[in-house]
Amino acid sequence: MTGKRSKRAPGALPRQPWRVHFFRRHPADDPAQAVPARSFLDMSPIKVSATMIAVVRAVADAPPPAFSGGGKWEAMHGKMSGIYEVRVDGPNRHHYRLFCVLEREGAQLGLGGPSLVLIAGKDKPFQTKLSEREYDEILALVGEFKSRKPRSVLT
Repeated sequence: MTGKRSKRAPGALPRQPWRVHFFRRHPADDPAQAVPARSFLDMSPIKVSATMIAVVRAVADAPPPAFSGGGKWEAMHGKMSGIYEVRVDGPNRHHYRLFCVLEREGAQLGLGGPSLVLIAGKDKPFQTKLSEREYDEILALVGEFKSRKPRSVLT
């Protein structure tokens, strides 16, 4: 598995894994209550989806503050700051990106504890960039997710 766990201080209690949730659109925003990350994983090649889920599990188990991404888990920057992406290359070097947020205070947000939340995904051809419109779509979903307390997730 990609990534490394940091060493704990002698005598320190083991870190507890973080919870993993799929963002579910709220009925006020989408009557069908779509689950964008799940739809993305379902349409992605099986090996890509399996690798992404393995990375998410490794991050949650580390947990996130201790996880070194190894190129598959990356913090985003600029206007995407606060969002993380799981990066996997598929057949013909096609790029797949799964966008996630961390909720350290998940217990106060109805998530049961610190949580890694899968928001949505995008794919793109080899050596291309996502468009500003595509990044704005992700930002809108993150904004929708963060606008509610408790958070709207698949249960």
